[in-house]
Amino acid sequence: MPKSTAERVREARDKLRRAGLRPVQVWVPDARAPGFAEEMRRQCRLIAAAEDTASGREEAAFWDAATADAWDDLD
Repeated sequence: MPKSTAERVREARDKLRRAGLRPVQVWVPDARAPGFAEEMRRQCRLIAAAEDTASGREEAAFWDAATADAWDDLD
């Protein structure tokens, strides 16, 4: 008899736990919510304006350097 979906999911999760992993629930903003797109545009404008300042360029350079290895690993 074939295994149910619930049994297959439980087995897969058990396998991941045995590998030393654990599930984590992450809540993220709902991109479908009213006002979401406008809020993203507002925040992007703030970031763009900050990048036009000396301190903004310095901070951007810091984060570029700090995350360079992580981005390189995606290639």
